[in-house]
Amino acid sequence: MSNIEAVGLGALNTDHLYQVERILEDEEAVVNWAEPFAGGSAANTIYGLAKLGVNTGFIGAVGDDTEGKVSIQDLQKVGIDTSQIRVKSGARTGLVLCLSDRQGKRSLYVIPGANNLITIDDFSLTFVNRTRMLHISSFTDDRQFKVLRELMGKLDSSIKVSFAPGALYAAKGLKALTPILVRTYVLFINQNELRQLTGEDVIAGTEICLKHGCHMVAVTLGKGVRLELGKGVSHNIVTAVSYIRDADNEYAVEITSQHIKAEVDTTGAGDAFAAGFLYSLLKGKGLEECGRLGDIVARFSITRAGAREGLPSLAELTNRYRKLYSKQL
Repeated sequence: MSNIEAVGLGALNTDHLYQVERILEDEEAVVNWAEPFAGGSAANTIYGLAKLGVNTGFIGAVGDDTEGKVSIQDLQKVGIDTSQIRVKSGARTGLVLCLSDRQGKRSLYVIPGANNLITIDDFSLTFVNRTRMLHISSFTDDRQFKVLRELMGKLDSSIKVSFAPGALYAAKGLKALTPILVRTYVLFINQNELRQLTGEDVIAGTEICLKHGCHMVAVTLGKGVRLELGKGVSHNIVTAVSYIRDADNEYAVEITSQHIKAEVDTTGAGDAFAAGFLYSLLKGKGLEECGRLGDIVARFSITRAGAREGLPSLAELTNRYRKLYSKQL
């Protein structure tokens, strides 16, 4: 496991994706297509990093079923160290039922399965403390939330933590998340989650997260949101698809013609953004480059169904970056 640069910790699921005409309350609609894919938020991000050539590992749990074998094999095929994934006897691998419509709306229903059985004794702290970056995402059960909070106190001070709370953890509120936020180097969150967590919109909500200890906050904004940036002579109004901020700087990825292209499936787009962002961060780049690469990887991901199928190789990312910005990555 030597030289592992990024380790992920989070749920491992099989995503059963159903694209429907529209999300319903109490009606009937046609399913356009349905297909299962290996998934899990942190696992998707680590998968994306591995495809870009980063040495990675993953910590999690699966059941002793066919889905569990497929989950592990899917990570292994891109070179991810799976030695810290535990197979729970008699348990079922986590499952997510995802309904998405043509307008980009989604409904997710989770059966956590083996994810609810992982404990802090299931993985090696030595394994975690040898990495440069630990990327964590949410579980459904409070026991695993306590594992994450406990882990924050056991990490080596040199390790950078990236955190994607998702809707489940955003709903817990700032007080509950503070033990993780104070240890978070970069927080990945979308606009709805940020509002749920802080009660504020993009700019004010980001400032609150920074005050609670995050070194950096990256907010994804879906199809685009109008933002007022800067003050005085630097004041500017933009329509942005993501907003990144640290204590001293802010950067918005503005919407362009590339964002208007047809989307096949937006599942995992935020996870893909995190993969591109973290790749840039691991290479020592600043806010602007991190935001650009996060956006490019996310745009790749939505061109194919499933959270991982569209993720780019390093050659593909490099070529797209050169075409968009007329310079080498």
